[in-house]
Amino acid sequence: MTNERRVLVHPDKQSLGASVAARFITKIIDVLEEQNYASVVVSGGSVSTLVLAAINASPARDSVDWSKVSIWWADERWVPAGDSDRNDTQAGIDLLDHIGLLPENVHRFGAVGDYVDVEAAAAAYREELLQHAQADDEAPRFDITLLGVGPDGHVASLFPDKAQIRQLAPTVLTIDDSPKPPPVRLTLSLPVINNSQRVWMILAGAEKASSLGLALAGAGADQVPVAGVKGRKRTVFFVDQDAAAEVPENLIASTY
Repeated sequence: MTNERRVLVHPDKQSLGASVAARFITKIIDVLEEQNYASVVVSGGSVSTLVLAAINASPARDSVDWSKVSIWWADERWVPAGDSDRNDTQAGIDLLDHIGLLPENVHRFGAVGDYVDVEAAAAAYREELLQHAQADDEAPRFDITLLGVGPDGHVASLFPDKAQIRQLAPTVLTIDDSPKPPPVRLTLSLPVINNSQRVWMILAGAEKASSLGLALAGAGADQVPVAGVKGRKRTVFFVDQDAAAEVPENLIASTY
């Protein structure tokens, strides 16, 4: 299948969340019919909360056999388990605590107190990725990766003008000077994110318009990290009307 980038524009933030949730459920059901398991990457932030909560609220939620779904994280904050700053804490509240996931299929990053330091936690997650990789890959070919995008164009914890956005290896990177608190984080590398079959990026708000416009106009990943994201099969930007303000008309798709 030829990879392509599509931009799907929604009237407002709430319709955006509902649309992504409906498409996500439909696609996961399709994937499970083809291969009997599905792997999903989630991230943090308000847009992730919006989408995960919309999946949880959907009447079609339980049409998915969640016991066949594995959950991974694009990035995590280096704080204790259960801390409100952790992405997995919020994801549990929004969706994961309410569905029939098997504990062994929920792949959390290590937390402060679990490992001697953040580098040890990164090494452990690299090994976990490797154990679930296909063929000669170092990480799974995730079926769907859901990413929010920051106003500066960052994805996961890959920030503009930071060394991590340029690193091709290893699969899990550490950050000790994140522009957003807390400063210490773990993140998947860009090649691992791009090993996903489908990457869906969700943007809402006028403050995201400039970064999206730059990414689609050909800006480099070092300047706008989201510009470097490209799934193996498909890359889709789900945006609200405000975030789409600087998207060229010819890039806006009418359908998925």
